[in-house]
Amino acid sequence: MAATALRTTDFLDALAADVEQAREVANRRFRSLTDDQLNRGPGPGKWSVGQCLEHLNIVGGLYLPVISRKIKAARERGSSPADTVAHGYFGRKMTDAMRVPASEKPMKTPQQYAPSGSRLPRTVVEVFSRQLDELSNLIEQARRVNANAIRIPNPIIPLLLPRLTDALELLVEHMKRHIGQAERVLDSREL
Repeated sequence: MAATALRTTDFLDALAADVEQAREVANRRFRSLTDDQLNRGPGPGKWSVGQCLEHLNIVGGLYLPVISRKIKAARERGSSPADTVAHGYFGRKMTDAMRVPASEKPMKTPQQYAPSGSRLPRTVVEVFSRQLDELSNLIEQARRVNANAIRIPNPIIPLLLPRLTDALELLVEHMKRHIGQAERVLDSREL
């Protein structure tokens, strides 16, 4: 079954709205946490809010600079926006897998992308906020290039080169998944 073509502006608007929602949650729920609240996990082997955010910071630290360089190179080549979004097969599969609730299908985080410790400094929230700013900026920059034609190397499977559209959507879905996880950690302590 063929999917209906989605206008690039609508696609990027939706991603930008998701990033703004994440910023609102981070400001409302994470910014005011004490060190203890930030680092208290729900149980053995379960991530704390700080660990969820550090994981997002690690992944963002890998993807965001590459995306920035690729968009800059496309602009220098004179790339112009496409009217509709195109998704690749593997990019769509990875994004769809990220949308499955963790309660239905938990995912194992590769060790190199796992949080480094159980006592994280409050700066983990500030770094996450800066990465949200950077992601918002990159989504805006993607409006001025053909995001369908830009390929972004996958840090886990380097030979896999999803389109920028897929990489941005995957990053946003990944972020939503772990922000939800962090919120569940907080909600479980409020009962």
